[in-house]
Amino acid sequence: MSTIPGMLRSAAGRFGDREAVVDGGVRLTYAELDAAADEAAAAFAAGGVQPGDRVGIWAPNSAAWVVASFGIYRAGGVLVPLNTRYKADEAAHVLRTSGARVVCTVTDFLGSDYLAMLAGVDLRERIILSGPAPEGTVSWKGWLARGGGAPPPDVVIGADETSDIIFTSGTTGAPKGAMLGHSASVRTYAAWSELVGLREGDRYVVVYPFFHTAGLKSGILACVLTGATIYPFPVFDVPAVMALVARERITMLPGPPTVFQSILEHPDLASFDLSSLRLSVTGAAVVPVSVVRRMRDELRFETVVTGYGLTETTGTVSMCRHDDPPDVIATTVGRPLPGVSVRVVDDAGGDVEAGQPGELWVQGFNVMKGYFNDPVASAETVDADGWLRTGDIGFVDGDGNIHITDRKKDMYIVGGFNAYPAEIEAALLAYPGVAQVAVVGMADERLGEVGAAFVVPQAGHGVEPAAVIEWCAERMANFKVPRRVIVVDALPLNPTGKVMKFVLREQLATLAEP
Repeated sequence: MSTIPGMLRSAAGRFGDREAVVDGGVRLTYAELDAAADEAAAAFAAGGVQPGDRVGIWAPNSAAWVVASFGIYRAGGVLVPLNTRYKADEAAHVLRTSGARVVCTVTDFLGSDYLAMLAGVDLRERIILSGPAPEGTVSWKGWLARGGGAPPPDVVIGADETSDIIFTSGTTGAPKGAMLGHSASVRTYAAWSELVGLREGDRYVVVYPFFHTAGLKSGILACVLTGATIYPFPVFDVPAVMALVARERITMLPGPPTVFQSILEHPDLASFDLSSLRLSVTGAAVVPVSVVRRMRDELRFETVVTGYGLTETTGTVSMCRHDDPPDVIATTVGRPLPGVSVRVVDDAGGDVEAGQPGELWVQGFNVMKGYFNDPVASAETVDADGWLRTGDIGFVDGDGNIHITDRKKDMYIVGGFNAYPAEIEAALLAYPGVAQVAVVGMADERLGEVGAAFVVPQAGHGVEPAAVIEWCAERMANFKVPRRVIVVDALPLNPTGKVMKFVLREQLATLAEP
């Protein structure tokens, strides 16, 4: 069970008649999911996908997404999930960089025409996971028919081979593809499932998107490891989620704090029977202690835990334990997974004194294999001894709990999504009349943080903030779009010419709301 397709085969033997995936009218048992993965693998092989080939999925959460992903794995392919909020240039970069020429997608989602955005990309196949297939594409049903009922390809997949390439942005701007391994994924989420208490028979609403490690690994993978049932959810909607919880007796509901704040404040909360809820994992943003307490006291969760990770660590570094008190769960990210080591270092790479802040470095089986086709960035991120520089600043307390205090890489988190100022700034410099730009995170009651852009116009040009925001919305995933644009005469610079973003944050705090 050291590979992802092997894990599914094992689950089919252990949990055969138990439901694996429920998506509207689609209800697949573990035996049926395993058979569907075989059928999909045969189709990918018949369609020319060879072991090691990259295959993209650009679509919202669905049962078809789950089946397609296991089909790709079982054919020996490498899954490349794409963020559903991407615009044309962002999607094209991921596909071209990864070399994926087969993409499973949908015709539209949240008003975006995916096929139009893929028009300029050299693709061999565009497979439509749901609905009719326009000219030049193939429907999922038609794609499966290419397999002709043949058995899945006889592919030997090594435990250490790459299972996924998941793109994550960095401080240098362009997203980079983190290569995650089969055995690393299985081992990480076997440990994760045990620590959070996920178990056979749990019914798990996956509101995190499948393109993210939170949805793909701690959602799909953890469920299959434990025999829980996957309920894919494409777009978070409070009444719809509460109705599903009541109707299907959902036991596991993870999400960032905003999910539970929205549920707790919903005027119709009392009209839904949420008594089946047992387990939640939250995080990806600052977690108020009051929210953890209310989740336990008002939503009646038996277990609420938080954790910490990044794509480059297969999504998880540390987890709280179910019996930790609310203040520990809210203010720390727990202890490292068994077999994972964490160091806290200074700028020179030396260990700091216990309890003192420094950059967190991680070493262990969960660390990525590197960035795809980018040895320079790989070496900058993971040293020769396997220590991954996270870019996050924190300390370890006397109980071994990790506290995250800052982000060395200047990242901020928008409703659970990582936003990287360097990438957003690079895009904004293409806006007509912009000479300089600096982006910082600012507090937001609903999303935790959102972006604020300080813009210096070119001489003789005017810049209208609303127009800049509209321009960004047409070109960027929505979580990257600055919610506020402030036009300034100059940016504060230090003696070496670097923007002093702490000064901008201070200025932002004194500015009146627009």
